[in-house]
Amino acid sequence: MTAVQKFEDLDAYQLSRELRDTIFSLTETGPTSTNITFRDQIRQSSSSPPANIAEGFGRFKPREFAHFTRIARASLLETPNHIEDASKKKYFSEKDCAKLFELQVRATKAATGLLRYLDSCRGKAPTGWNVEP
Repeated sequence: MTAVQKFEDLDAYQLSRELRDTIFSLTETGPTSTNITFRDQIRQSSSSPPANIAEGFGRFKPREFAHFTRIARASLLETPNHIEDASKKKYFSEKDCAKLFELQVRATKAATGLLRYLDSCRGKAPTGWNVEP
């Protein structure tokens, strides 16, 4: 992995953010905008991954970063449940659901790869890590 200067450079963050932004866009109007409970659940599960990746990155320690990445990954794995629910309730089109599922899978794979890398560091900051805020 090349040295990353900011969390926005991480694929896991970028894909998680895209998933979140797409979900927020789809839930602004239509039936999801009136089902507040559902809207809030899918928004919360999709907001957690990019936030946790950003927070973990700011910890400057691989073990702490891995902890927050695990939380992000868990939320990424929660989100398909909500997408499936939205599909069954016809809240989102089949095309929108397919896009959301694809983004979720890509984001989860990226978070898993990041987690494997962080675990391989065995608690030591990799060479080239910029540990200054």
